[in-house]
Amino acid sequence: MDEAVRYSRVNVGDVLPPLVMPPVSRLTLALYCGASGDHNPLHVDQDFAREAGLGDVIAHGMLIMAYMGRTLTNWVPQEAIQTFGTRFQAMTRVGDAITCTARITEKLADTLPDAHAVRVTVEARDQRGELKAAGDALIALPV
Repeated sequence: MDEAVRYSRVNVGDVLPPLVMPPVSRLTLALYCGASGDHNPLHVDQDFAREAGLGDVIAHGMLIMAYMGRTLTNWVPQEAIQTFGTRFQAMTRVGDAITCTARITEKLADTLPDAHAVRVTVEARDQRGELKAAGDALIALPV
């Protein structure tokens, strides 16, 4: 863990470094299908997506959640993340460039053995500012 990230050194309102991803491409979706095992045709088959009324394929919600998780793991090691939940708000389409932001919203002293916790809210928005997903995480930090 980065020694600078300690409970005593963070405050409610602190903002984590954002994660700026390149636009979602068809290749991104195909690679994510293989990595995740989620081969739902809504994510890779344009004809299927059009027949379903979507106009084109959409990104996996879990891909967007993975970007949000990466925002957290760029700040702390994965094992520091105690809980992480997401609410999906809007579909992400090919060409959408996702930016994830996160902010400390609560400090919770004496909540974990050998550590304190912070609650962090995380959001994923596209290049137009449309909210794609929002959630929060409970993160253990050394005192």
